[in-house]
Amino acid sequence: MRFRLRHLVLLVLVAAASGFAAGYATRDLHSTGSAPQRRVERAQSVVDTDSDAKTVASVDAFITLTQSRDRVALFDAITTIEQQWHPGSAIMFVESVRFIRSNAIRAAAINVLQDKTGKQFGPDLNAWYRWIWQQEYEPHPVYPKFKAELYSRLDERFHEYFANADDASIRLDEVRWGGVRRDGIPPLKDPATLAASDAGYLSDSDVVFGVEINGEARAYPKRILAWHEMVKDTIGGESINGVYCTLCGSMIVYRTHIGDKHYELGTSGFLYRSNKLMYDHATKSLWSTLDGEPVVGSLVGQGIKLEPLSVVTTTWGSWRAEHPETAVLSLATGHRRDYGEGIAYRDYFATDELMFAVPNLDARLKNKDEVLAIRLDDRTDEKLAISAVFLATRRIYHDRLGETGFVVLTDESGANRVYESKELKFAETLASGRLQAEDGSEWDIGEAALISRGGEESLARLPAHRAFWFGWHAAFPRTRLVK
Repeated sequence: MRFRLRHLVLLVLVAAASGFAAGYATRDLHSTGSAPQRRVERAQSVVDTDSDAKTVASVDAFITLTQSRDRVALFDAITTIEQQWHPGSAIMFVESVRFIRSNAIRAAAINVLQDKTGKQFGPDLNAWYRWIWQQEYEPHPVYPKFKAELYSRLDERFHEYFANADDASIRLDEVRWGGVRRDGIPPLKDPATLAASDAGYLSDSDVVFGVEINGEARAYPKRILAWHEMVKDTIGGESINGVYCTLCGSMIVYRTHIGDKHYELGTSGFLYRSNKLMYDHATKSLWSTLDGEPVVGSLVGQGIKLEPLSVVTTTWGSWRAEHPETAVLSLATGHRRDYGEGIAYRDYFATDELMFAVPNLDARLKNKDEVLAIRLDDRTDEKLAISAVFLATRRIYHDRLGETGFVVLTDESGANRVYESKELKFAETLASGRLQAEDGSEWDIGEAALISRGGEESLARLPAHRAFWFGWHAAFPRTRLVK
């Protein structure tokens, strides 16, 4: 009786959805040419290649739920999903719900989700995500194919990401759509630059990301990169890919070559734990921004890892004083944006609230408190985050990662640079960019290394970058925190 009553309730809800037109409540949905037919054919191929009848019915039902215009078909789809429930159905329901325009159909779907899981989160999708991520990962057998079909409704090219998603080093249910199409946040490739003396649009207090390679210096203003999140450039003869994740506050610079192989990267449109995922143009594998390695797709497990380079978050005035010959991005990007300081993501940066949930938060710092993130993957598995506020009051700070001793130098602008220290202890900074060790030796502070005054010795710069605490901790929950 209870089963029949539930079906009667569902039928009433569906009947109430008069004038329902299937689609997505997002400006990014598009459906042109023969794309709908291709989606139907691909959806049918999912059904045709699965030998389990219950799995076939369930997957077909989810596809119907997100695509059909027929009210009776939608009711039948929800009924089928309920009858053929799989532990992995929960995430498929959650990902489908946001794309159902009809309030009545959405309410019916959430009602089934609550009944099958015993949880009462209602329409709070972030709460559902957090609960699902706390469960043992047991994906539906064709979850990658479902994900490919669902998101190809937003951008046909998204299908390529999940076609080989059986090869993944991360939980696929933690890969979330960020609200844009592929390269919808357009990367800057070989951007126009200006001499420092011509960059009148910048104020000394404007935040820039500074990079120096083989003696050539380049400044990337945050006010520009916040609109583009990726820059592909050549500095000092090196091809680099700078990736700025606005949501997690991190700017990381990678060499784009591994041996003789060049990896052309772009912005995928998807996130992992609120951190943007890149994709490579050749295989359409998804790459971790923080790790610089493929995490979903055909390149997973091949030992591919990009080399991170040093970058410093500082002010334009400080960077220009230290590098008077620096080049800096021009406002002539080829795109129409308001590149004023602090314009992009102003509301997001103004609060401690997240736009996308992560599995766990750590209250030792506020979510968006900045930390200096350090890891030496080629030397140790240990990860370290140091509070930027802590470093601001300790201009010279010594620590270790594994067997590697290092020193963090923080200048008046608040910029942090990390160098290998070996067994040296540095006592104070001197005028004109010099540093004195406890043994009396003096060292010149460079972007690439600390150089002894006689030039006989050097201590290499170690890659490090700023990040929001929540984003770094989400990626590396066992990180050591200094605050």
